[in-house]
Amino acid sequence: MNLLNFGTGTTPASLAQQALDARDFGYTFAMISDHIAVTADVDAVYPSPFYDQFALAAFLAGRVPGLTLGTSVTVVPYRHPLHTARLAANVDQLCEGGFILGAGIGWSEPEFEVLGVEFKDRGRISDEYLAVIRGAWREDPYSFRGAYVSFDGVRTGPAPASRPGIPVWVGGDSPAALRRAARFGEAWHPYKPSVRRLRAALPVLAAEADAAGRAAPALAPRLHLRVTERPLGEDRPAGHGTSDQIRRDLWALAELGATHVLFDTYAGFPELTRGTAREDRALLERVVTRFVDPVSGTPR
Repeated sequence: MNLLNFGTGTTPASLAQQALDARDFGYTFAMISDHIAVTADVDAVYPSPFYDQFALAAFLAGRVPGLTLGTSVTVVPYRHPLHTARLAANVDQLCEGGFILGAGIGWSEPEFEVLGVEFKDRGRISDEYLAVIRGAWREDPYSFRGAYVSFDGVRTGPAPASRPGIPVWVGGDSPAALRRAARFGEAWHPYKPSVRRLRAALPVLAAEADAAGRAAPALAPRLHLRVTERPLGEDRPAGHGTSDQIRRDLWALAELGATHVLFDTYAGFPELTRGTAREDRALLERVVTRFVDPVSGTPR
């Protein structure tokens, strides 16, 4: 499940309760969103207060044992890659369930401006930073020469606890995002995809991975949950529609080889679509009881 780490009423206690609910319902992992400078455009969608994803993951690691934690997604250009590598490795050491680094390039141009990062270069920056992050997890000391960062002999320990390393889930669904996932990701992590879009994109992803000399990344989509009384059209995002439609979506994802599915109860319109904590909890419980076998983790 995707933790809601923002908005009025969000507190350390409510965040810990979300994670406890996820674990107690049988979810195996929980992920956390990223913003650093909550500019007006960000606040309109993800209102403050906004809890930092890495600080929150470290907080939850000591309070909710047995749950894998991760980011959906870390905006890679926002932080120096050595900083991101260390944060992720530290949380992976602190969390007995391990850590997943979701990676994206970001969307808020005003936030990039506040942080002093070139918005138009965010894709190229992300590619270089992901190479640095992966290198920092492997080598100590570590040196790198690139267009955006260069350094010599930096000590990077502690290394991640996870072996063979922290999994990277690359977000986005553009051609560049698919190339990035193929080059750097253990999984492709698209947001609100339709089943039709996934079927069309997976052969492209496999071809990009083959060109990069890597195995094709796994499929690990993030689905926004919206349960309706009446059926929706076939081009709807997976996770939208009647209970029967959502159940069919999950079977389709299993047939496409999805290894993980991240459920998100937040649609992006705070004044209209964010339920109360009780409503969000009920929706997540409904998913477990109606759509997923609690023992095998497969769709019912």
